[in-house]
Amino acid sequence: MALLDRLPRHLFSQRGWGLLAAGAVSLLAAQIMGRRDLLSLSVLLIVLPLISLAGIRLVKPKFQVYREFNPSPVETSAATTVRLAVARTGQGTGRAIMEERLPPRFGESPAFRFPARSATGGTSRYEYHLRSSQRGQFLIGPVTAEFTDPFGLSLHRQAIDDGDTLTVTPAAVELPVTGLAGARGNDGVTATRIRANPSDDDVMTREYRHGDPMRRVHWPATARHGALMVRQEESVTTPEATIILDQRFVAFSGSPGTGFGGIGFGGSAAADGHDMLTSGTFEWAVVAAISVSTHLAERNYALRLLDARGEPAFLRSPSAPEPEAEEYVGTGGLQSIAESLAAIQLSGPHHGHHGHHGHHGHNEAGRWSPALAAAPRKDAAAIGRDHGFAQDPGPAPFDDGLMDKLSAHRMRGPIIALLGRVSMAEANALAPAAGYGANAFAIIVAERPSEFHEQLEELRRGGWRAVAVSPAVPVPAAWSHFDQGGAALDTAAADVRRGAGVTR
Repeated sequence: MALLDRLPRHLFSQRGWGLLAAGAVSLLAAQIMGRRDLLSLSVLLIVLPLISLAGIRLVKPKFQVYREFNPSPVETSAATTVRLAVARTGQGTGRAIMEERLPPRFGESPAFRFPARSATGGTSRYEYHLRSSQRGQFLIGPVTAEFTDPFGLSLHRQAIDDGDTLTVTPAAVELPVTGLAGARGNDGVTATRIRANPSDDDVMTREYRHGDPMRRVHWPATARHGALMVRQEESVTTPEATIILDQRFVAFSGSPGTGFGGIGFGGSAAADGHDMLTSGTFEWAVVAAISVSTHLAERNYALRLLDARGEPAFLRSPSAPEPEAEEYVGTGGLQSIAESLAAIQLSGPHHGHHGHHGHHGHNEAGRWSPALAAAPRKDAAAIGRDHGFAQDPGPAPFDDGLMDKLSAHRMRGPIIALLGRVSMAEANALAPAAGYGANAFAIIVAERPSEFHEQLEELRRGGWRAVAVSPAVPVPAAWSHFDQGGAALDTAAADVRRGAGVTR
């Protein structure tokens, strides 16, 4: 029995291997004893498993698989329910052992028998739960089925579907209320009047209409025009908030990266998909991006997300529903932001200047490298070339492209910049951008925030309210620095600030 357990399981069952072994023994005995009946028996014992093996591979059962995730997409650390429906569509009967292939991070792959005891109408239904502590896109499936012949001699395992993609989005954390909205109001709406020549009174008034209340009569304009004039209703507009999400490899490569399993990522293959190029500081920025977006969307802000070059923030995100979009409104817009952040990764020396459908690196170019992380910024591109990376030919960060985008929406709302490590030259280039927003807020996240005091001062001289934090600082604690009322951090946040590092 121990010998049978060592034999390959993907060809014959133990019964099949037993028949083959008996056939070999009979063949040897027939040769020694010269018995033709033993020879006939040995041929039968050997040929029967081989015929079964050929038949089960030629006549393949056909199945249809339907897979549903609820909810989909799902936030990190939240559970999603996977519902499977498997139905036989081709000829054939019999039972099969099926298994749902999962990335290793999700634990042991569930196995089940087909048909299920509760099968109805030829369809078997199964259900299990998944949870991921990290964002990304993961291939769930395919379902593999192990078939056997009617005699139970041979085995055949095959995939009966292609699997489906589960998108895990970063979970937003609740942020404290600050004076971020400034003059445009905390409720996310603002009243505006269009003023023009020759007189504001003329522009703000119109002729009286039946039903207009007398309290709205504008008497100076009435005297001037010789007819009843009433004040026009104020036009209500929705303010906008612009979020600048830095995604540059050189800005976030200073902390250890984390390879996530997923689909469509550039990089060398991992056990459960492909590595996603990221780091601890960038993950902090991603959580901050979804948290700030949620905070503002709940206050009726329209959102605009850009990268450091002024391009759409999710142009290179494999999970972005609309990679070229940069404006998002309402619940649907917030959901699109969350999905786009699910698979976003660092770009820079290893990525050419490609759109969403361009390649995302090759096998040798996608995994986080300690050598790159430890390198000074001025050497990152050179080391990247040594690792097979291609220098990004795109425009410089915080250059005219970004300024043009910000000036097109001048003073329509606040600007929030979520940055990695920035040089003095980059801080100097970004500083004037504060003049395009009703308020301007910048967070630099780095392993050593104390090294960015000069950059913070440069941004503040330009009108930014800026802070540098380490990734150990909770996002709400960093956000609380922007409280216009000057409220102090609570005790827990203050302890984090002293221990982990917050540079004002």
